[in-house]
Amino acid sequence: MYDRILIPTDGSEGAEAAAETGLELAAVHDAAVHVVCVAETGPLDGLRLPGDAESAADAFEGRATEFVERVAEEARERGLEVTTATPSGPPGPEILEAAEAVEADLIVMGSRGRGGLQRVALGSVTDHVLRFGDVGVLVEGVRE
Repeated sequence: MYDRILIPTDGSEGAEAAAETGLELAAVHDAAVHVVCVAETGPLDGLRLPGDAESAADAFEGRATEFVERVAEEARERGLEVTTATPSGPPGPEILEAAEAVEADLIVMGSRGRGGLQRVALGSVTDHVLRFGDVGVLVEGVRE
């Protein structure tokens, strides 16, 4: 039923729960897994962190790599085929672009991530993916 599952992550509790669900589905369907974390920097791209030569963009990209590698390692341990990506830009459109690029059959994502003020119900990124995407989306919620 599913051949390619895209799992966006931002390292949040919701994203981690969604990743677990996505990996379980991939194992059941023998699907390839594509893990993506968008390094959203916006106007902070060139900003240098105090006491560090690293720019904000470099720091965000480093964290994004950590998040995707954590999920990718779990996929590998389950014997799943996995690829990763850490694009920069606005998360919603970048997730949809990644889904199109890998011809994903399904996107499995958390309902709320690291957005400001916990966003209202779903979260702005999840809302964008649901509204503008043309691939199925499974949203994993986190109970508080």
